[in-house]
Amino acid sequence: MKILFLCSGGDAPGMNRFIWELYSKFKKDLYFAYAGFDGLINGKIFPLSSVIDKSLKDEAGTVTKTSRCPEFKQAKYFKMGLEYAKQFDAVVVFGGNGSQKGAKQLFENGVNTIFVAGTIDNDVLDCEYSIGFSTAVKEGVYAIDNSMPSNDAMNLACIYEVMGRESDKIALKVAETVCADYCISDKKTLNLEKLKKIIETNYENQLSSCIVLRENLTDAKELTEKLNEAIGKKVVRFHIVGRTQRGGKPTQEELIMATKYAKKTAECIKTKNFGVRILANSDLNVETKPFI
Repeated sequence: MKILFLCSGGDAPGMNRFIWELYSKFKKDLYFAYAGFDGLINGKIFPLSSVIDKSLKDEAGTVTKTSRCPEFKQAKYFKMGLEYAKQFDAVVVFGGNGSQKGAKQLFENGVNTIFVAGTIDNDVLDCEYSIGFSTAVKEGVYAIDNSMPSNDAMNLACIYEVMGRESDKIALKVAETVCADYCISDKKTLNLEKLKKIIETNYENQLSSCIVLRENLTDAKELTEKLNEAIGKKVVRFHIVGRTQRGGKPTQEELIMATKYAKKTAECIKTKNFGVRILANSDLNVETKPFI
């Protein structure tokens, strides 16, 4: 049996553990498309054994590389990728909602496809936990825990921008974990007057303020400058947590979930259960659901 694996979109901590576990079950039968759908379109397909490295199985990133490939949505390029995908008995697509759409399209065009939820945003439909989320939260908490003491010493406020694109889950979980003073998770919570009041009240009481901001809502630097101008003092700072959330050492929970996902994926391949999404339920057990 020839099996093709690809990671598409943003990388997520835990991917390498998933890849290693899948490789340990299929070895020479497993191939990968370099950098996801881009590699599939361009025929950059190689044996997974050429890049597999046991020493990296518990590291972040992905040995198969990944990228965003908007071209795959175009009929011309999709057809190119489809021809390569049809050369395999099974195709495993690892990623977020965009990757899920690509996997579904391949399945609808005759490819034995399996989708695996892997995105730090944890926003895959019907999925309670996608690979990468635990580590992304851990790194956000780490950034705050290791810089707020300095702000505490001077009663300063700090705006921490965390990743999340169109999802508020990372911001909300980080804010809850560190007991932040305020979380800007969507446009409704982007309230300058409310922020100003929280920061001023804390400063007057000789306290610092911790604000968690979801990316893509506003510019953190501009927000900091507006607040300092409104308050009349430079008491607000900002910190972009950013890609450390993708590159952080996977948590133990992450590695356990990646292993669960790999085990279920292998089971689906062996039983020829294709056209499915592999997702985690509220009990963090991994199960299959059909494409919708």
